[in-house]
Amino acid sequence: MDRILVIDDDTELCELLSDYLGGEGFNVATVHHGERGAEQALAEDYALIVLDVMLPGINGFDVLRKIRENSKVPVIMLTARGDDIDRIVGLELGADDYLPKPFNPRELVARIRAIQRRAEATTQQLSSKKQSAELQVGDVVLCSSSRSVKRDGENVELTSVEFSLLEVLLARAGEVISREDLVESVLGRRLSAYDRSIDVHVSALRKKLGHYTGATERIRTIRSIGYLYALPESQS
Repeated sequence: MDRILVIDDDTELCELLSDYLGGEGFNVATVHHGERGAEQALAEDYALIVLDVMLPGINGFDVLRKIRENSKVPVIMLTARGDDIDRIVGLELGADDYLPKPFNPRELVARIRAIQRRAEATTQQLSSKKQSAELQVGDVVLCSSSRSVKRDGENVELTSVEFSLLEVLLARAGEVISREDLVESVLGRRLSAYDRSIDVHVSALRKKLGHYTGATERIRTIRSIGYLYALPESQS
């Protein structure tokens, strides 16, 4: 049974989620304080963490920072509806997805299942002999078997979502990929109105890899369509 940790000071919501997620086959633990939530997240193995932004002690962003210093466990942030800044900050700090409050528990289950499907697909790819060991475009080398990325021979630390996003971009380098395709391939769900999460993940990749490789813009924004990972001149 998959174990999920919910860190939220709303005890009624935690009880509701414990009952609902329990009925979906999950084993749910709850913590109502920021610092204790961070400690619990790192003390035991969880399949996923649901983390609220507003917490007593330290806020959800600080909790996420502490988690990301030591773990790549998937994290879904709970944010105030309409508060785009919280969503962007959470994603930039390494959250895998976000859900605005109030929300339908069925939507949370859908987000959890999407993350699970992505993890399962990654496992299947790693065990498949047909899976290419490496993807290289210009100065970037992505190794699927070790889930590692190097730029100019130096390791680049990516979150699980950023790694999956880069893998899709490199595999289709030189090709325009729509935001809809990226959201479905990387986040495992359909693109919804006003959802800018994939754009935040692309922005994080740009910062970590560098906006340019030589004189070539690395990841180009194709207005009203999506993104393109540019091929260096020697590969185009």
